[in-house]
Amino acid sequence: MPKGTRQKLKLLYLIKFLLEKTDEEHKATMPEILSYLEANEITAERKSIYADLESIRDLGIDVQGEKQGRGFGYYIGARDFEIAELKLLVDAIQSSKFITEKKSAELIKKLSGLVSIHEAKQLKRQVYVSGRAKTVNESIFYNIDTLHNAIEENKKIIFQYFQWNTKKEMELRKNGSFYEVSPWALVWEDENYYLVAYDALEKEIRHYRVDKMLKIDTLNLSREGKEHFERFNIAEYTKKSFGMFAGEEEMVKLLIHKSMIGVMIDRFGRDIMIVPIDEEQVRVNVKVAVSDQFLGWVFGLGSKIKIQGPQNVVDKMKNQVEVLQKLYENQD
Repeated sequence: MPKGTRQKLKLLYLIKFLLEKTDEEHKATMPEILSYLEANEITAERKSIYADLESIRDLGIDVQGEKQGRGFGYYIGARDFEIAELKLLVDAIQSSKFITEKKSAELIKKLSGLVSIHEAKQLKRQVYVSGRAKTVNESIFYNIDTLHNAIEENKKIIFQYFQWNTKKEMELRKNGSFYEVSPWALVWEDENYYLVAYDALEKEIRHYRVDKMLKIDTLNLSREGKEHFERFNIAEYTKKSFGMFAGEEEMVKLLIHKSMIGVMIDRFGRDIMIVPIDEEQVRVNVKVAVSDQFLGWVFGLGSKIKIQGPQNVVDKMKNQVEVLQKLYENQD
C-alpha cells in the first residue's frame, strides 16, 4: 500500500488502538501510540496526534487523558456497554440451551470486541458453565429470523419436526411429512424458543420447539387464525403451560402453606387471589393447563401444597401417586 494511503488511515488506526488496547486501568502513553502507528507504517508527530484525539472526541468517542508521571496516559472512558452489562449478556448466552456451543463461542467473541483486550479477559473467565446441555441445531438463529419475517409478512410456513429416539438420533415426526401452520408469536420459555402458531387442519393453537424445527420455508399464503389471536395473551399462555406442555385448562384450587406464597407469585404473578384459611394456610385459585408436568410441579413442592379442586384434577393427582407407588413397589 502506498505511503500516502497509509497516512490517510492514521485516524482509523488510532481509534482501533485506543478501543482495543486501552481502558481506565490500562492507559497508553504518547510514545506507545507513536510506536503502534510506526509498526503499521504510519508516521506521525505529537502535535498531529493531539489534533487527532480531538477529532475522535468530536466523533463521540470518549477519549480521556490523565496525568501519568511526566506525561499523559490516554484511554477510552465510557463505551456503549459497561463490562458488567457484557458479563450479564455472556452469562445469558452461555447458559441458554437453545444456542449451540459453536454459536455461543462466536457471539461471546463478538461481545469481547466491544471492550479492551484487558477487559475481555474478564468475560472469558466466566464463559463456561460445566456440563451445560446445549442444542445441536446450528441453524436455529436463521430459523428464528425466518419465523420473525414470516410473522411480519403475514405468511404461512412449512417445516419438518424431529424428536430423539433411543439411539440418540434425530427422528422425523409424521414420517418426515411437512407441518403447515400460521406463525403468530415467538416465546422464550423454560430456556427454549417456541413458535406459537395456528394449525388450520386441527383448528387449534399449538406451539413447537424452534430448535427441533428443520427445513423451515415461507409459503406465499396468508396466515390463518387471526380471530384466535386477537385477544391472545402470550404471558398468560406461558404462565398456564408448565414446561410448555399442553393440557386442558382448569381453574384449580390450591391449599398452600404461607411459606409457599412467594413460589405462587413467582409462577403465576401478583394478580392471583390469595384467601387466608388459618394462621398457617391460604388458598390460591389459578388457571392452568392440567398436564403431567403440572402435577409433577405440585408433587415436587411436597406437603406444603395440596390440590383441593376440582375433583377431576384431584383424581388425576391421586392416580399419579398410585402409579408411582406401584412402580416402586414392584422393584426387585
